Amino acid sequence: MGRFIEGRDRTQGILLPEQLDDYVTESNPVRVVDVFVDELNLDQMGFDGVNPAETGRPAYHPSVLLKIYIYGYLNRIQSSRRLEREAQRNVELMWLTGHLKPDFKTIASFRKDNGKAISRVCRQFVVICQQLGLFSEALVAVDGSKFKAVNNRDRNFTSAKLQRRMEEIESSIARYLIALDASDRQEPERKQATTVRLQEKIAALRVQMQALKEVEIKLEQAPDKQISLTDPDARSMKTRGTGVVGYNVQTAVDAKHHLIVAHDVTNVGIDRDQLSSMSERARAAMATESLTVIADRGYFKGEEILACHEAGIDVIVPKTVTSNATAEGRFDKAGACQIFCVNGVMK
Repeated sequence: MGRFIEGRDRTQGILLPEQLDDYVTESNPVRVVDVFVDELNLDQMGFDGVNPAETGRPAYHPSVLLKIYIYGYLNRIQSSRRLEREAQRNVELMWLTGHLKPDFKTIASFRKDNGKAISRVCRQFVVICQQLGLFSEALVAVDGSKFKAVNNRDRNFTSAKLQRRMEEIESSIARYLIALDASDRQEPERKQATTVRLQEKIAALRVQMQALKEVEIKLEQAPDKQISLTDPDARSMKTRGTGVVGYNVQTAVDAKHHLIVAHDVTNVGIDRDQLSSMSERARAAMATESLTVIADRGYFKGEEILACHEAGIDVIVPKTVTSNATAEGRFDKAGACQIFCVNGVMK
Protein backbone atom coordinates (compact mmCIF):
# COMPACT_ATOMS: atom_id res chain seq x y z
CA MET A 1 0.00 0.00 0.00
CA GLY A 2 2.74 2.42 -0.96
CA ARG A 3 1.97 6.11 -1.36
CA PHE A 4 -1.04 5.87 1.00
CA ILE A 5 -1.49 6.92 4.61
CA GLU A 6 -1.39 3.66 6.50
CA GLY A 7 -3.09 2.79 9.77
CA ARG A 8 -1.54 1.26 12.86
CA ASP A 9 -1.27 -2.49 13.36
CA ARG A 10 -4.24 -3.68 15.45
CA THR A 11 -2.04 -6.12 17.39
CA GLN A 12 0.56 -3.50 18.33
CA GLY A 13 0.69 -2.61 22.04
CA ILE A 14 0.12 1.06 22.86
CA LEU A 15 0.13 3.20 26.01
CA LEU A 16 -3.22 4.97 26.46
CA PRO A 17 -3.72 7.79 28.97
CA GLU A 18 -4.16 6.42 32.46
CA GLN A 19 -7.08 8.69 33.29
CA LEU A 20 -10.38 9.02 31.43
CA ASP A 21 -10.22 12.74 32.13
CA ASP A 22 -7.28 13.03 29.74
CA TYR A 23 -9.55 12.19 26.80
CA VAL A 24 -11.76 15.26 27.39
CA THR A 25 -10.18 18.62 26.63
CA GLU A 26 -10.65 21.62 28.88
CA SER A 27 -12.85 23.36 26.29
CA ASN A 28 -15.14 20.38 25.70
CA PRO A 29 -18.85 21.30 26.14
CA VAL A 30 -19.46 18.22 28.30
CA ARG A 31 -17.53 19.91 31.09
CA VAL A 32 -20.09 22.74 31.04
CA VAL A 33 -22.91 20.20 31.15
CA ASP A 34 -21.29 18.46 34.11
CA VAL A 35 -20.88 21.65 36.16
CA PHE A 36 -24.34 22.98 35.20
CA VAL A 37 -26.20 19.84 36.29
CA ASP A 38 -24.17 19.41 39.49
CA GLU A 39 -25.12 22.93 40.59
CA LEU A 40 -28.87 22.38 40.11
CA ASN A 41 -31.22 21.59 42.97
CA LEU A 42 -32.95 18.66 41.30
CA ASP A 43 -35.24 18.01 44.26
CA GLN A 44 -36.54 21.57 44.18
CA MET A 45 -37.09 21.32 40.44
CA GLY A 46 -39.31 18.28 40.89
CA PHE A 47 -37.21 15.37 39.63
CA ASP A 48 -38.29 11.92 40.76
CA GLY A 49 -35.85 9.70 42.62
CA VAL A 50 -33.63 12.38 44.16
CA ASN A 51 -34.26 10.84 47.57
CA PRO A 52 -33.73 7.09 47.09
CA ALA A 53 -35.93 4.43 48.69
CA GLU A 54 -34.47 2.40 51.54
CA THR A 55 -35.48 -0.88 49.91
CA GLY A 56 -35.25 -2.33 46.43
CA ARG A 57 -32.52 -2.21 43.83
CA PRO A 58 -30.46 1.02 43.87
CA ALA A 59 -31.42 3.38 41.07
CA TYR A 60 -29.42 5.84 38.97
CA HIS A 61 -29.25 9.36 40.36
CA PRO A 62 -31.39 11.79 38.29
CA SER A 63 -28.32 13.96 37.64
CA VAL A 64 -26.70 11.12 35.66
CA LEU A 65 -29.77 10.63 33.48
CA LEU A 66 -30.19 14.39 33.05
CA LYS A 67 -26.60 14.67 31.81
CA ILE A 68 -27.29 11.92 29.27
CA TYR A 69 -30.45 13.71 28.13
CA ILE A 70 -28.68 17.06 27.71
CA TYR A 71 -25.79 15.40 25.88
CA GLY A 72 -28.26 13.82 23.46
CA TYR A 73 -29.92 17.21 22.96
CA LEU A 74 -26.59 18.90 22.16
CA ASN A 75 -25.61 16.17 19.70
CA ARG A 76 -29.04 15.60 18.10
CA ILE A 77 -29.44 12.11 19.54
CA GLN A 78 -33.14 11.70 20.30
CA SER A 79 -33.51 7.94 20.51
CA SER A 80 -33.11 6.36 23.96
CA ARG A 81 -31.68 3.24 22.28
CA ARG A 82 -28.98 5.31 20.58
CA LEU A 83 -28.19 7.04 23.87
CA GLU A 84 -27.78 3.60 25.45
CA ARG A 85 -25.25 2.63 22.75
CA GLU A 86 -23.40 5.94 23.05
CA ALA A 87 -23.03 5.45 26.81
CA GLN A 88 -21.23 2.18 26.09
CA ARG A 89 -18.80 3.44 23.43
CA ASN A 90 -18.64 7.25 23.52
CA VAL A 91 -15.67 8.52 25.53
CA GLU A 92 -17.32 11.89 26.23
CA LEU A 93 -20.43 10.23 27.61
CA MET A 94 -18.34 7.77 29.62
CA TRP A 95 -16.58 10.73 31.22
CA LEU A 96 -19.85 12.56 31.82
CA THR A 97 -21.60 9.63 33.52
CA GLY A 98 -18.63 8.13 35.34
CA HIS A 99 -18.73 5.07 33.06
CA LEU A 100 -22.34 4.26 33.96
CA LYS A 101 -24.43 2.52 31.26
CA PRO A 102 -28.19 2.78 31.90
CA ASP A 103 -30.42 0.88 29.49
CA PHE A 104 -32.77 2.57 27.03
CA LYS A 105 -35.89 1.89 29.13
CA THR A 106 -34.39 3.76 32.07
CA ILE A 107 -33.48 6.71 29.84
CA ALA A 108 -36.91 6.76 28.17
CA SER A 109 -38.77 6.52 31.49
CA PHE A 110 -36.72 9.38 32.94
CA ARG A 111 -37.62 11.60 29.99
CA LYS A 112 -41.31 10.60 30.18
CA ASP A 113 -41.71 11.01 33.95
CA ASN A 114 -39.81 14.28 34.35
CA GLY A 115 -41.10 16.45 31.51
CA LYS A 116 -42.04 19.44 33.71
CA ALA A 117 -38.78 19.24 35.64
CA ILE A 118 -36.74 19.22 32.41
CA SER A 119 -38.66 22.35 31.31
CA ARG A 120 -37.60 24.04 34.56
CA VAL A 121 -33.99 23.12 33.76
CA CYS A 122 -34.34 24.84 30.39
CA ARG A 123 -35.65 27.97 32.10
CA GLN A 124 -32.76 27.88 34.57
CA PHE A 125 -30.32 27.68 31.65
CA VAL A 126 -31.91 30.78 30.11
CA VAL A 127 -31.54 32.61 33.44
CA ILE A 128 -27.84 31.75 33.57
CA CYS A 129 -27.35 32.98 30.00
CA GLN A 130 -29.13 36.19 30.98
CA GLN A 131 -26.85 36.66 34.00
CA LEU A 132 -23.81 36.14 31.80
CA GLY A 133 -25.00 38.93 29.50
CA LEU A 134 -25.48 36.71 26.46
CA PHE A 135 -28.81 38.37 25.57
CA SER A 136 -27.61 41.96 25.67
CA GLU A 137 -28.60 42.79 22.08
CA ALA A 138 -32.29 41.81 22.60
CA LEU A 139 -32.64 40.50 19.03
CA VAL A 140 -34.28 37.13 18.42
CA ALA A 141 -35.45 35.11 15.42
CA VAL A 142 -38.70 33.15 15.59
CA ASP A 143 -39.51 30.12 13.46
CA GLY A 144 -41.58 26.95 13.60
CA SER A 145 -40.75 23.32 12.88
CA LYS A 146 -43.07 20.37 12.24
CA PHE A 147 -42.35 17.37 14.45
CA LYS A 148 -43.86 14.03 13.48
CA ALA A 149 -46.03 12.31 16.09
CA VAL A 150 -46.37 8.58 16.66
CA ASN A 151 -49.82 8.81 15.07
CA ASN A 152 -49.86 7.26 11.59
CA ARG A 153 -51.48 9.26 8.79
CA ASP A 154 -54.01 6.46 8.30
CA ARG A 155 -55.20 6.99 11.88
CA ASN A 156 -55.79 10.70 11.45
CA PHE A 157 -59.16 11.78 10.06
CA THR A 158 -60.76 14.90 8.73
CA SER A 159 -64.25 15.07 7.24
CA ALA A 160 -62.92 14.85 3.68
CA LYS A 161 -60.51 12.01 4.47
CA LEU A 162 -63.20 10.05 6.32
CA GLN A 163 -65.66 10.45 3.45
CA ARG A 164 -63.03 9.37 0.93
CA ARG A 165 -62.16 6.29 3.03
CA MET A 166 -65.81 5.27 3.34
CA GLU A 167 -66.32 5.65 -0.40
CA GLU A 168 -63.31 3.42 -1.06
CA ILE A 169 -64.69 0.73 1.23
CA GLU A 170 -68.13 0.91 -0.38
CA SER A 171 -66.51 0.60 -3.79
CA SER A 172 -64.54 -2.45 -2.62
CA ILE A 173 -67.69 -4.09 -1.22
CA ALA A 174 -69.51 -3.50 -4.51
CA ARG A 175 -66.58 -4.98 -6.43
CA TYR A 176 -66.56 -8.11 -4.24
CA LEU A 177 -70.34 -8.52 -4.62
CA ILE A 178 -69.93 -8.50 -8.41
CA ALA A 179 -67.16 -11.09 -8.01
CA LEU A 180 -69.56 -13.23 -5.93
CA ASP A 181 -72.12 -13.13 -8.73
CA ALA A 182 -69.42 -14.14 -11.21
CA SER A 183 -68.38 -17.06 -8.99
CA ASP A 184 -71.86 -18.56 -9.32
CA ARG A 185 -71.03 -19.44 -12.91
CA GLN A 186 -67.85 -21.35 -11.97
CA GLU A 187 -67.36 -25.03 -11.21
CA PRO A 188 -68.76 -26.17 -7.80
CA GLU A 189 -65.40 -26.83 -6.07
CA ARG A 190 -63.82 -23.62 -7.28
CA LYS A 191 -67.04 -21.72 -6.63
CA GLN A 192 -67.14 -22.72 -2.97
CA ALA A 193 -63.53 -21.66 -2.29
CA THR A 194 -63.97 -18.33 -4.09
CA THR A 195 -67.28 -17.61 -2.36
CA VAL A 196 -65.86 -18.22 1.13
CA ARG A 197 -62.85 -15.98 0.45
CA LEU A 198 -64.96 -13.13 -0.93
CA GLN A 199 -67.47 -13.34 1.90
CA GLU A 200 -64.64 -13.04 4.44
CA LYS A 201 -63.34 -9.93 2.68
CA ILE A 202 -66.81 -8.39 2.59
CA ALA A 203 -67.30 -9.08 6.30
CA ALA A 204 -63.94 -7.45 7.13
CA LEU A 205 -64.81 -4.38 5.06
CA ARG A 206 -68.16 -4.04 6.82
CA VAL A 207 -66.38 -4.14 10.17
CA GLN A 208 -64.12 -1.33 8.94
CA MET A 209 -67.14 0.62 7.77
CA GLN A 210 -68.75 0.31 11.20
CA ALA A 211 -65.54 1.50 12.86
CA LEU A 212 -65.41 4.51 10.51
CA LYS A 213 -69.01 5.41 11.41
CA GLU A 214 -67.99 5.49 15.06
CA VAL A 215 -65.06 7.73 14.12
CA GLU A 216 -67.51 9.98 12.25
CA ILE A 217 -69.51 10.51 15.45
CA LYS A 218 -66.35 11.51 17.35
CA LEU A 219 -65.27 13.72 14.46
CA GLU A 220 -68.50 15.72 14.64
CA GLN A 221 -67.83 16.37 18.34
CA ALA A 222 -64.25 17.58 17.78
CA PRO A 223 -63.92 21.40 17.89
CA ASP A 224 -61.59 21.58 14.87
CA LYS A 225 -63.30 18.71 13.00
CA GLN A 226 -60.15 16.59 13.10
CA ILE A 227 -59.30 13.53 15.16
CA SER A 228 -56.21 11.39 15.73
CA LEU A 229 -56.76 7.92 17.16
CA THR A 230 -53.25 7.11 18.47
CA ASP A 231 -52.13 10.54 19.66
CA PRO A 232 -55.26 12.63 20.32
CA ASP A 233 -53.36 15.94 20.42
CA ALA A 234 -51.58 15.46 17.06
CA ARG A 235 -52.95 17.20 13.98
CA SER A 236 -52.39 16.94 10.24
CA MET A 237 -50.14 19.76 9.01
CA LYS A 238 -48.84 20.84 5.65
CA THR A 239 -45.12 20.64 5.01
CA ARG A 240 -43.04 21.10 1.90
CA GLY A 241 -44.05 18.45 -0.59
CA THR A 242 -46.29 16.41 1.71
CA GLY A 243 -48.23 16.44 4.96
CA VAL A 244 -47.33 15.20 8.41
CA VAL A 245 -49.35 14.30 11.48
CA GLY A 246 -47.57 15.93 14.38
CA TYR A 247 -46.93 19.18 16.22
CA ASN A 248 -45.76 22.68 15.38
CA VAL A 249 -42.83 23.57 17.65
CA GLN A 250 -42.25 27.32 17.91
CA THR A 251 -38.74 28.48 18.83
CA ALA A 252 -37.24 31.89 19.60
CA VAL A 253 -33.45 31.97 19.15
CA ASP A 254 -30.97 34.64 20.21
CA ALA A 255 -29.51 36.13 17.03
CA LYS A 256 -25.96 36.57 18.36
CA HIS A 257 -25.18 33.34 20.24
CA HIS A 258 -27.90 31.15 18.67
CA LEU A 259 -29.29 30.11 22.04
CA ILE A 260 -32.92 29.06 22.41
CA VAL A 261 -34.58 31.56 24.74
CA ALA A 262 -38.20 30.38 24.46
CA HIS A 263 -40.17 27.55 22.90
CA ASP A 264 -43.74 26.36 22.68
CA VAL A 265 -45.52 23.31 21.26
CA THR A 266 -48.84 23.72 19.48
CA ASN A 267 -51.01 21.60 17.22
CA VAL A 268 -51.95 24.56 14.99
CA GLY A 269 -50.33 23.91 11.63
CA ILE A 270 -49.79 27.54 10.55
CA ASP A 271 -47.48 30.14 12.11
CA ARG A 272 -49.56 33.30 11.55
CA ASP A 273 -51.10 33.28 15.04
CA GLN A 274 -47.86 32.62 16.95
CA LEU A 275 -45.87 35.84 16.51
CA SER A 276 -47.13 37.90 19.46
CA SER A 277 -47.21 35.00 21.93
CA MET A 278 -43.66 33.88 21.09
CA SER A 279 -42.40 37.47 21.22
CA GLU A 280 -43.89 37.88 24.69
CA ARG A 281 -42.32 34.61 25.82
CA ALA A 282 -38.91 35.66 24.51
CA ARG A 283 -39.06 39.07 26.16
CA ALA A 284 -40.10 37.55 29.50
CA ALA A 285 -37.28 34.99 29.32
CA MET A 286 -34.68 37.63 28.46
CA ALA A 287 -36.04 40.05 31.10
CA THR A 288 -35.79 43.04 28.78
CA GLU A 289 -38.15 45.90 28.03
CA SER A 290 -37.20 46.41 24.37
CA LEU A 291 -37.03 43.54 21.92
CA THR A 292 -36.71 43.15 18.17
CA VAL A 293 -38.14 40.00 16.59
CA ILE A 294 -37.33 38.70 13.11
CA ALA A 295 -39.59 36.15 11.37
CA ASP A 296 -40.31 34.91 7.86
CA ARG A 297 -43.34 35.80 5.77
CA GLY A 298 -45.30 32.89 7.21
CA TYR A 299 -45.82 35.00 10.36
CA PHE A 300 -47.23 38.02 8.52
CA LYS A 301 -50.63 38.89 10.01
CA GLY A 302 -51.87 42.39 10.73
CA GLU A 303 -53.46 41.56 14.06
CA GLU A 304 -50.31 39.86 15.37
CA ILE A 305 -48.04 42.71 14.24
CA LEU A 306 -50.38 45.25 15.87
CA ALA A 307 -50.36 43.26 19.13
CA CYS A 308 -46.55 43.28 19.14
CA HIS A 309 -46.51 47.03 18.44
CA GLU A 310 -48.88 47.73 21.32
CA ALA A 311 -46.70 45.60 23.61
CA GLY A 312 -43.61 47.61 22.67
CA ILE A 313 -41.99 44.88 20.59
CA ASP A 314 -40.47 45.70 17.20
CA VAL A 315 -41.05 43.05 14.55
CA ILE A 316 -39.44 42.61 11.14
CA VAL A 317 -41.63 40.39 8.94
CA PRO A 318 -41.76 40.43 5.12
CA LYS A 319 -45.17 40.88 3.61
CA THR A 320 -46.92 37.85 2.19
CA VAL A 321 -46.86 37.59 -1.61
CA THR A 322 -50.48 37.52 -2.80
CA SER A 323 -49.97 38.18 -6.51
CA ASN A 324 -50.05 35.31 -9.01
CA ALA A 325 -48.07 37.31 -11.57
CA THR A 326 -44.80 35.43 -11.06
CA ALA A 327 -46.51 32.03 -11.25
CA GLU A 328 -48.16 33.11 -14.51
CA GLY A 329 -44.87 34.24 -16.02
CA ARG A 330 -45.39 38.00 -15.53
CA PHE A 331 -43.54 40.53 -13.39
CA ASP A 332 -45.05 41.38 -10.04
CA LYS A 333 -44.72 44.81 -8.41
CA ALA A 334 -41.32 44.02 -6.89
CA GLY A 335 -39.93 42.83 -10.22
CA ALA A 336 -41.35 45.83 -12.05
CA CYS A 337 -39.73 48.20 -9.56
CA GLN A 338 -36.34 46.58 -10.15
CA ILE A 339 -36.69 47.01 -13.91
CA PHE A 340 -37.62 50.68 -13.77
CA CYS A 341 -34.98 51.48 -11.14
CA VAL A 342 -31.94 52.95 -12.92
CA ASN A 343 -28.76 53.84 -11.00
CA GLY A 344 -30.63 53.69 -7.71
CA VAL A 345 -33.23 56.26 -8.86
CA MET A 346 -36.82 55.25 -9.52
CA LYS A 347 -37.87 56.36 -13.01
